[in-house]
Amino acid sequence: MVNGEPITDFDIDQRTKFDILATHKSPDRQAVIDELIDDKIKIKEAKKYSLDLGTSEVDQYYAQRAQAMRLTPEQLTKVLEIKGIRPESFKSQMKAQVVWNKLVIGRFGYPRDGGKEVPAEPKIEGVEYKMQQIILIVPQGSAQTSFQARYKEAETYRGRVQSCDEANSLFRSTPNATIRDSVTKTTLDLPEALRKLLDSTPIGHLTPPEMTRQGIEMVVLCSRTPTMVSTEMNKRVEEARRRKYEEISNAYLRKIRKEAMIEYR
Repeated sequence: MVNGEPITDFDIDQRTKFDILATHKSPDRQAVIDELIDDKIKIKEAKKYSLDLGTSEVDQYYAQRAQAMRLTPEQLTKVLEIKGIRPESFKSQMKAQVVWNKLVIGRFGYPRDGGKEVPAEPKIEGVEYKMQQIILIVPQGSAQTSFQARYKEAETYRGRVQSCDEANSLFRSTPNATIRDSVTKTTLDLPEALRKLLDSTPIGHLTPPEMTRQGIEMVVLCSRTPTMVSTEMNKRVEEARRRKYEEISNAYLRKIRKEAMIEYR
């Protein structure tokens, strides 16, 4: 019981299943119970400051989580249900996280920097590239003629593909070929040679084929968007700010947890 509200065996079972899904590790039972206790405390504390989420707001955050995993809300629900997790259990956890972050930032603000040892540095102009890697597989030990045949095949595909959708449709049905999930990289994440190659590639088209140990590799460029990117120093600042926020959040949680009525039965 946490401030008069029960945590049941069912709650523990649901959170355990979710933690296994998220971390691929079996959590300690007491750690799961502590998570659930913290969620109850966070939601109660947030309500003291009139912070709460209605059903429609929770559903919006649920949809955002699904989108981040490249799923629809319905698909996310199906993934959870296959693992024996009710969507409501996940939404309850998500609600606790959201209202708690709002509460901590509202009361204490978000750290403006991580400390004098990490000076702030502005972001710089750059480009964000969204792309997918394509591999026409050539088994190890194959003759050079096999590589040459697949190289010619790749050049043919370059003339056909005009979009990422076409690339996915084509290479997911092509024998001995694979197309990876999309990744997004910024100017500072890529070597200069690859940046120049992507800058010269039309959106939706394939880069020139390259022979590798796996076979013939190409990249389909899905988008190329101007953006502001963090320098390495800026990333260090953001990491320091995140650590400082976690220190504030954890100290606050420890304080209100000491004041909570927690009873084990």
